Amino acid sequence: MLTLSYPAIDPVLIEIGPFAIRWYALSYIAGILLAWRYMIWLAQQSPVEITKEHVDDFVVWATLGIVLGGRLGYVIFYKPGYYLQNPLEALAVWEGGMSFHGGLLGVIFAVWLFCRRRGYSWIAVGDMVACTAPVGLFLGRIANFINGELYGRVTDLPLGMVFPGGGPLPRHPSQIYEALLEGLVLFFVLLWLVRRPSSFEKPGLLSGVFLAGYAVARGMVEVFRQPDAHIGFLAIGTTMGQWLSLPLLIVGVWLIVRSHRHDAT
Repeated sequence: MLTLSYPAIDPVLIEIGPFAIRWYALSYIAGILLAWRYMIWLAQQSPVEITKEHVDDFVVWATLGIVLGGRLGYVIFYKPGYYLQNPLEALAVWEGGMSFHGGLLGVIFAVWLFCRRRGYSWIAVGDMVACTAPVGLFLGRIANFINGELYGRVTDLPLGMVFPGGGPLPRHPSQIYEALLEGLVLFFVLLWLVRRPSSFEKPGLLSGVFLAGYAVARGMVEVFRQPDAHIGFLAIGTTMGQWLSLPLLIVGVWLIVRSHRHDAT
């Protein structure tokens, strides 16, 4: 069977005694920094007169939303029973376990709270934040690939890889599929919309496209991704990732429709 060779990159970039720098942590740091610089540029395209200083300030809010929301989402969505019995381990973020859907809720709350205090439209600021999200998604999925985690289902296609811990059979590199769809494709779709002057004049459009686009991309990749072992398949062969993405699709479509109605009034 013809397969691709898994590169087997060490998840730890630098290790000095007990101190270690991991690619996964670097993906979060790089994603936040790049998204911050991109949001400064987006603020110049948006009719919202948000200052650079306020964008700098918001990055701290967003970081807290990502980390706290991501961890809390993982605890609630994926292992509620385990963490009910071991509540202190929910604080052990360094041991892994983050949820995109939880991080998204955390960032949405951060946007709402920040805008309420600063007097900005939270939908308009949310549109800018939505455009930056694929940057972090791309880097995060690449880090998942380096870690050899969240791999796909067994396949006989030539693009299959044998992952460490995934058994002897080749599997879909679903992390790469997600990096391409949720990251690169969604980033350029939103950038194309940003380049159209009318996009920012339709509050909620960019946020809606991001939410709906992510939901579709995640739902498609879940067909190839191996479900979490402790959860497995749900009703009619679906996965937890697909069910958590369904509300995003509904809200995303609603925001898109709402933005066009707003533009027509």
